[in-house]
Amino acid sequence: MAKFYFKSSQKEEKHLVPSRRTVDFLLNYSKSLKVTEYGNLKFETILN
Repeated sequence: MAKFYFKSSQKEEKHLVPSRRTVDFLLNYSKSLKVTEYGNLKFETILN
């Protein structure tokens, strides 16, 4: 069964280069995200 999920690593790797706008968006999003835990619950809040 493992052979069904195994893919050959012979392929050439692609180097992804995100734009500066994308990086800024992700950084700003992560800065504004607040995760509050209460007991076994998690609440995600965007602080904008």
